[in-house]
Amino acid sequence: MRHILSGIALVASLLIGAAAPAAAQNPFEPIVYVNDKAVTRYELQQRMRFMEVLGSPADTATAEQALIDDRLRMFAAGQLGIEVTDEGLQAGLEEFASRAGLSAAEFTAALERAGVEPQVYRDFVTAGIAWRGVIRARLLPQVDVSDAEVDQELKRQVETPIVTRVLLSELIIPAPEGQEQAAMNRARSIAGSNPSEAQFAAAARQYSASGTASSGGQLNWLAIENLPPSLRPVILSLRPGQTTQPLNVPGAVVLFHLRDTQGTLRPGAREQVLDYMTLRFASYTEAAQLAARARSCDTLYSEAGSAAGAIQRQTQSQNAIPTLIATQLASLDDNEAAVVNYGNAAELVMLCSRQPAILAEAQNNVATTALPDDGVEAAVPDAQALPDREVVREELFNRKASNAADAYLAELRADAVIRRP
Repeated sequence: MRHILSGIALVASLLIGAAAPAAAQNPFEPIVYVNDKAVTRYELQQRMRFMEVLGSPADTATAEQALIDDRLRMFAAGQLGIEVTDEGLQAGLEEFASRAGLSAAEFTAALERAGVEPQVYRDFVTAGIAWRGVIRARLLPQVDVSDAEVDQELKRQVETPIVTRVLLSELIIPAPEGQEQAAMNRARSIAGSNPSEAQFAAAARQYSASGTASSGGQLNWLAIENLPPSLRPVILSLRPGQTTQPLNVPGAVVLFHLRDTQGTLRPGAREQVLDYMTLRFASYTEAAQLAARARSCDTLYSEAGSAAGAIQRQTQSQNAIPTLIATQLASLDDNEAAVVNYGNAAELVMLCSRQPAILAEAQNNVATTALPDDGVEAAVPDAQALPDREVVREELFNRKASNAADAYLAELRADAVIRRP
């Protein structure tokens, strides 16, 4: 189960509440069968209301697909003999409710006030727990993250500028007492349309109560540290051209659209350390022949034959590498080779890897003090801090697992018998 809204927004949605939609003439009439398991009209109405409370798009098609997917998740769990225990369900209910700062009992009561039956909440959590069991049993054993993938992601993160300023547009929709739900619905509609900059500006001119409405909600450049701490991760999670989900503030619902960002590289991120191999030859022809055969740094020794003993492998900063060799290395990808022609001799050059100097330095860091941490460093996040290798590995693992889960759900959907009465 994914986080849909922040706890604050979720609580606000629960407190707003609303009457449940009117029941159809036959609310328990099946509307679709998934592998012979019926989804009723009443379930659809309840899931739509539940999604509204959570702040998720709640149109009929989206809610119906969510119910179909839950049936497929439970079907997959049944095939593997995975059952959700009472203890496991209760733990899942408590965990989900804690995202809104509530206990499961408080969350259930709030849902009932908003017109959502407790069983809807229980079914939603049960499907999520069962699906996690499926992922653990079937998919996780197949997911692996190599050291090379971690190195590549670390390099990407280090070479990505740290955002220091953002160019935002704002849209502030008034939500006076009694009109909170209408304001939220309008904000969801705007955000759900994935508006372009021009479309967001038009909506701001029409609906925003801010003084920036006449300019399409456009704000000047803002330093990230000047934003409220709770808002920073929301904004930093966007790419230029994206809009936030609706944010509840007292008396209003707010949307932000990210137009652009500015950032700086970490000190030393442009400087590189290169791992490379060289082998001297008496003639250019010999060097070129081996360069054409060479496949990787690991196999160069065997490919070089009797000359393997003369191979030199070095790891050096760019500014320490001889100019002619550095010039050749600049145009090479990992495990590519080239030849430096000296006229009366030649040198094969093969690049094994390149990485930002600050990453190479971090791998060689050793502790210089035995003093215990005093907690101050942890209290002040360091924007320049290098990504933690194990954290990056976990992020990659979770990303792969999520992609595998999505692919497996799509496979289940393709193989299922889904029919309408």
